[in-house]
Amino acid sequence: MGCFFSKRRKADKESRPENEEERPKQYSWDQREKVDPKDYMFSGLKDETVGRLPGTVAGQQFLIQDCENCNIYIFDHSATVTIDDCTNCIIFLGPVKGSVFFRNCRDCKCTLACQQFRVRDCRKLEVFLCCATQPIIESSSNIKFGCFQWYYPELAFQFKDAGLSIFNNTWSNIHDFTPVSGELNWSLLPEDAVVQDYVPIPTTEELKAVRVSTEANRSIVPISRGQRQKSSDESCLVVLFAGDYTIANARKLIDEMVGKGFFLVQTKEVSMKAEDAQRVFREKAPDFLPLLNKGPVIALEFNGDGAVEGCQLIVNEIFNGTKMFVSESKETASGDVDSFYNFADIQMGI
Repeated sequence: MGCFFSKRRKADKESRPENEEERPKQYSWDQREKVDPKDYMFSGLKDETVGRLPGTVAGQQFLIQDCENCNIYIFDHSATVTIDDCTNCIIFLGPVKGSVFFRNCRDCKCTLACQQFRVRDCRKLEVFLCCATQPIIESSSNIKFGCFQWYYPELAFQFKDAGLSIFNNTWSNIHDFTPVSGELNWSLLPEDAVVQDYVPIPTTEELKAVRVSTEANRSIVPISRGQRQKSSDESCLVVLFAGDYTIANARKLIDEMVGKGFFLVQTKEVSMKAEDAQRVFREKAPDFLPLLNKGPVIALEFNGDGAVEGCQLIVNEIFNGTKMFVSESKETASGDVDSFYNFADIQMGI
């Protein structure tokens, strides 16, 4: 008894004209657009200004190597970026889904956003950073960090495409794998450092088409003080719950608080479980448990004398009707902040 399908294949072959060749099978991976690595690389450049416009990298890996005295701007999201053997370069990188790795570089100034940041065998780098995990340096010296501060219209969407939250930024929480006794291989840039003095807006006709702003109040990533010494013993925790206007409300609250002289210390976007809510919100937890299923929460820590009262007034005046957690008093606020960020850092592996 023969196989039906083998008979069918034989019949198809016999019915095909002798001079007609059998077409090769087409698979889905054969139909993908071919990627030329040269389109995702800057190599061996000197004294040039180069870049990639929004939509031209689209999540590919990128390599920058052996460049000297160059201004390099990647106005798109990438998978990973490796930067090797570059000297005296200015570099901007749009959101990177994975890692940014600097190796054997010196005298470079950078602004970038990524999931992981690593530096090895480098010296004298100045980096305005947004990093979701703890930045790492190794066998490097004179590395200085500031908070990411940049805007162009496509940037918010690129953060989403790269799977990064603008509220998860541990830019100042540096881990040095190779510390030297009595020395510090890294430091923070001055708080009044002007990002455009380090990484200027490009001036070439092609790259000028990207409408860049480095003004602090337009930055996609909220500008936080991070690990800098707090100006006051009083902090306030605010937690916003997922909804249609959560990000807009968080930005508005930051603008209002900073406008009144308070400081934004840190931010976080993270999912909470019921047990997490019990630890952070304590007796108020039942009020917020139903909101946790809607998505991640956004937490903001503000600092300054009168921060708790100031924040409560703003929330009551501007966000009346929007459910938020706000520290009740100066006495409980410090515990609120510690409880939330301890659980959040553990959950994010920081």
